[in-house]
Amino acid sequence: MAGEITGRLQDGKVRVGQAAISELYEQGYFGKPSGNVLELSLVEAAYLLDRSKIKVDSEGIELDFKSFFQLSSALEKGLEIKYVVYKDLRERGYYVQPGKPDFRVYPRGGHPGKTAAEFYVFVLSERMSLPLQELVEATMLAGQMRKKLMIAIVDEESDITFYEARKKIISGRTDHNVQGGMATLLDDRVMLWDPDASRGLHKHGFFGKLVDERLQLSLVESAYLLDRGLIKLVDRSGASVDIRRLMEQARCIENDFDTKYEVYRDLRNHKLVVKTGFKFGTHFRVYKNVESLEKIQHSEYLVHTVPKDHVFLPPVLSRAVRLAHSVKKQMIFAYSDGEVKYLEIKRLRP
Repeated sequence: MAGEITGRLQDGKVRVGQAAISELYEQGYFGKPSGNVLELSLVEAAYLLDRSKIKVDSEGIELDFKSFFQLSSALEKGLEIKYVVYKDLRERGYYVQPGKPDFRVYPRGGHPGKTAAEFYVFVLSERMSLPLQELVEATMLAGQMRKKLMIAIVDEESDITFYEARKKIISGRTDHNVQGGMATLLDDRVMLWDPDASRGLHKHGFFGKLVDERLQLSLVESAYLLDRGLIKLVDRSGASVDIRRLMEQARCIENDFDTKYEVYRDLRNHKLVVKTGFKFGTHFRVYKNVESLEKIQHSEYLVHTVPKDHVFLPPVLSRAVRLAHSVKKQMIFAYSDGEVKYLEIKRLRP
């Protein structure tokens, strides 16, 4: 009978007798059978204890919820936020089991033994940092196991915002058939003087911005065009500027220029149109297909470049994803570990 199942807190788990397997595991999929006992994780035991489904003792002393939770939170780091997420998902009708990185969540209508888990869940507080590498590893693990990665961020009022992170492969359909000309390196941009060349680069390659009949190019656009021999570059004195010198000047202006350029080049090489994302607080806004200047639709992606050792702060991540969603774009984070890779993060409504 509910309330008469008693478990013992031992070695970071709560163990209950075999009789509980039928009621707790076979009916509710709580815990993991091990021989003639059922092993409950601390978060599962806390959930069941709070609902008077079990009793828990430690060294012969029965623990109420407060005593158990205080003791358990000292045994397992982050238990208080894991409990908030576990309780929320259970009350939404999902079966949830402990797993890597924190939980496995089964689709509605499914359960352990019948269906595969749909999500791996990564739980963190809004005050915690999230290293890119840790997120990438969790995303890769989920992908290898054909699961989705859910990030559950618990704020200071214990409200939860859910996100999905996944590897993203993006490509476009825009051919960049362009012919350039002679341009001058100024301070933080490049000026192409010839009107015909300016119009050609802008119209057919969607590079730069026409100011009267002259084309102003950003440093990252100029590096791409110069590296491919599509423009020739000189300084104000008329001396030739090669790609090495341009990169050196660009690094003095933007200390992350190398990574930014590597991502820009990869996007362009995949037939995407890449423009500044400054108005959205990102490095780039990216279009999959631009047929003509007169038929430019809204960009599909916001792409922000981060270094391999980047650490996400949840409030910053939340702002970026929410802004992208509000303007109907996908938020993509780009990084390089020898090759450029993309990580999409979006809001999830379980």
